[in-house]
Amino acid sequence: MTDSTSLVVGEPVAASSGSLSITPGPSERKARGKGLRMVRRAPAYIFLSIVALASIFPLYFMVVSATNTSQDVLSSRLLPGGNLFANIADLFASQSVGSAMWHSSLNAIATTLLSLVVCSIAGYGFEVFHSKGKDRVMSVLLLAMMIPFAATMIPLFRMFADLKMVNSTFAVILPAISTPFLILLFRQASRSFPHEIIEAARIDGLSEIMIFLRIFIPTMKSTYSAAAVITFMAAWNNFLWPRVILVDNAVQTMPMLISNLRAGYVMNYGVLMLAVLLASLPTMIIFLVLQRSFANGITGAIK
Repeated sequence: MTDSTSLVVGEPVAASSGSLSITPGPSERKARGKGLRMVRRAPAYIFLSIVALASIFPLYFMVVSATNTSQDVLSSRLLPGGNLFANIADLFASQSVGSAMWHSSLNAIATTLLSLVVCSIAGYGFEVFHSKGKDRVMSVLLLAMMIPFAATMIPLFRMFADLKMVNSTFAVILPAISTPFLILLFRQASRSFPHEIIEAARIDGLSEIMIFLRIFIPTMKSTYSAAAVITFMAAWNNFLWPRVILVDNAVQTMPMLISNLRAGYVMNYGVLMLAVLLASLPTMIIFLVLQRSFANGITGAIK
């Protein structure tokens, strides 16, 4: 008969001076550590939840307001209403929504495609065919990013007026097909492109055009996706230049249509929010589809 006893609960029990002390097992220690981590992270989770709600609320209010009357919107009603179909009828009766969506889509898609072609070739050329002269030209392009578009708007308008291109789709598209930001984006992506592959392709007899088409473009899919998202959103939301160069409502875009809805003496906020919702859908869809490639392209990843 001994004075001390040992119990097995996960680990042996230490006995001394007639008292028992149970040491917690691995599973208990793991659960306790997890609880402490949750307590420490609770303020961060609460803060992030508040930020997420603040970010989602404008979108929620826009969707809800599209189903309410103008009076409900002004009274900040936060619940869905039953006026959606009436707002749709009023919007399509007062504005050429189909025509505006078509011209916005045409401008955005054409601008995106042409920008990807022009800027990717330029960025590829700046890096692969490197020289000090090209570095100076790139510096000039970067300086051009600091010039606001409003400063170049009048010369652009006079140039297109001399070319008889006022009120045409080409006048909206052409100024946006080459931007210093996209050229810089593709140049930085080209820096991470393995130049050994280019040299090997040249030895195998591939021309520079085929190297660009068969090797560079498939390798830089994430960069192209990021550039496509940026360009499409900018072209779709472009308002100032189309408002200046397009003088006929027959070729108006969605931002111009929304501006026309705000120009009346009596504003129907339910119809206005419905038009904003319709104008926001394409950019949201594009971003949701390409969001992973967008993140990888911005960080310079090569997929």
